[in-house]
Amino acid sequence: MSRENLQDLKRHLPSLAFVGIAGAVIGVLAGAFIYAGIYDIGADAPHTKLVYWTIENLRDRSIAVRARGISVPATLDDKTNIAKGAGLYAEMCSGCHLAPGMEKTEISQGLYPPAPELSARLGHSAAEEFWMIKHGVKMTAMPAWGRTHSDDLIWDMVGFVRKLPSLSPQQYQALVKSAPADHDTMMKDMPGMEKPEAGKSP
Repeated sequence: MSRENLQDLKRHLPSLAFVGIAGAVIGVLAGAFIYAGIYDIGADAPHTKLVYWTIENLRDRSIAVRARGISVPATLDDKTNIAKGAGLYAEMCSGCHLAPGMEKTEISQGLYPPAPELSARLGHSAAEEFWMIKHGVKMTAMPAWGRTHSDDLIWDMVGFVRKLPSLSPQQYQALVKSAPADHDTMMKDMPGMEKPEAGKSP
């Protein structure tokens, strides 16, 4: 770029002083907005369209970027693993995400943003689902199950979730009943899940 063009560009750019003052004003207004409690944070008051769009795109891009490089195991479609995932899903997830033939629960109706009904649609890749289940999602009711569940168990849940939209209510119930172990048995060796021996305080 020539010196003349550079000087012409500088003339059209705002000065550093103007940028600094504008930034300070915006900061003060944002602080006043937050301190005054103007925005209704209640779960029964939906976000404005702009706020919802911003949060939704922030969430989806954050998940997509962090899920890059996650390798999907070849055993994702293994029937035994899917059955384990079904047992875990029924115990841990169905109260919010529901299941085929299941009525809406009290908690599912009170959540905002609402938890997606996973029997109706899939909106993410297997790697993204693994990341979400493991790490959770801020400012939703989605917990970080990776704190108490191994990667293997999380992949079992992913495998089941990806099969869920194709299941009838009867197939769902049969798959849950086919889980090779109950939830406590699957969780007995997980960190923080050890139960104190009888007669001993934790």
